[in-house]
Amino acid sequence: MDKIVNAVAKNLDLSQNRPIKELIYEALRKTVILGDIPAGVRINEKYFSEMMNISRTPIRYALKRLADEDLVIRKTGIGVIVKGISVKDAYEIYAIRKELDALATRQAMRLMTTAEFEQLNQLLLETRRLNEAGDVTAVLQKFSEFNQFIYDKSQMYRLKSIVVELQEYLVYFRDICIRSTDRCDLALAEHWLIYRGMLNQDVNQINLITHEHLNHSLDFIVKEMRHRHLE
Repeated sequence: MDKIVNAVAKNLDLSQNRPIKELIYEALRKTVILGDIPAGVRINEKYFSEMMNISRTPIRYALKRLADEDLVIRKTGIGVIVKGISVKDAYEIYAIRKELDALATRQAMRLMTTAEFEQLNQLLLETRRLNEAGDVTAVLQKFSEFNQFIYDKSQMYRLKSIVVELQEYLVYFRDICIRSTDRCDLALAEHWLIYRGMLNQDVNQINLITHEHLNHSLDFIVKEMRHRHLE
């Protein structure tokens, strides 16, 4: 159990000026999703409180949030049991994302102005510069901005909220996987292809590249999950 507490503590950033209950929730959430608290393990609220020198209230809040997300389950007479994320969940999430991302991209393509296409072009040029400089953290941020730009320009706000929620489950794996130089290069090349498809109003290319791009992301994520034995 000490190993699990240490894993949570490693993901806990107390330097942030935010409520402790939110920081505990995010640390527990990341630890559960990455499989550092294996599925089937019981989380003892009292033990965590004592080992981390934190009151039980924020831990109880965090566990309730995780239960609402179906990442843990409460069993009568037993307590809170970790459920986590599986490879099957990753395939389901990406199957949904492929359809929603392609829809958002097609819609954004139809609504964007010439000035907005130029904005997207400049975003990609800046991402290329950062990638060539080897600034992986900044590149990851630009990839997120690329996606957010398309969701915003699609003006499909319910779709955006759904996709953001889906992304949150696998974002930790994405960040691990995409730190590979090869994956960064490939993802950037695919973003350029999506942009050109939008610029040319080529629906077939958008559908093809969006699905291919997300399939590549899924492959990297599943490989990492299997490495962590998250079947």
